[in-house]
Amino acid sequence: MADAQTNGWLKPQAMYRFFPAQGDGNDILIYDPADRKTVIKKFTFPRQAVEPFLCLADFLKPVDSGIMDTVGFLVVTAGNGTREQAEKWKESGDYLRSHALLATALEVAEGMAERVHQIMRDNWGFPDPADMTMKQRFGARYQGIRVSFGYPACPDLEDQGPLFELMKPEDIGVQLTEGFMMEPEASVSAMVFAHPDARYFNVDKA
Repeated sequence: MADAQTNGWLKPQAMYRFFPAQGDGNDILIYDPADRKTVIKKFTFPRQAVEPFLCLADFLKPVDSGIMDTVGFLVVTAGNGTREQAEKWKESGDYLRSHALLATALEVAEGMAERVHQIMRDNWGFPDPADMTMKQRFGARYQGIRVSFGYPACPDLEDQGPLFELMKPEDIGVQLTEGFMMEPEASVSAMVFAHPDARYFNVDKA
């Protein structure tokens, strides 16, 4: 880790943003922050076919409530220096250091995502309890959830497209490939919900 920082292989960067939003059936409508009557993006998510029939759109105030809600997005990256150095070590036969550097970069990105989510909870007005441990934090023992596209509750990687259009993470060096994967690989993007009953689930089962 020290070598990675000293040599500039790890260059962590992060961004997050809140948007006015509402749920509409299985859709999440994202509104223009400057004009809360104008929908600028729509995400459509699958719903469980069995009880409790959950869908991510359930964790936002519905359109027919007349109440505007808020959803967040985050993008973090460990930087693009690790891949190049790891390849150099791999080519020279130093597989252990190559693997260790890539693994470290992934852990740094995940840790940053957790930290940024904590900052977002603070800004939302429900900070973590003062006595919360890191183990509890990494176990998601807090209000709200952050979900990444491609995972059980939101399996469609193509949702990265509108996320990138909203966030423009190219500003911190994160690019989207034609297959909707992020480069650098050691990057995390997520949609963040504040609902007190929000929880992780798999759309394929209860």
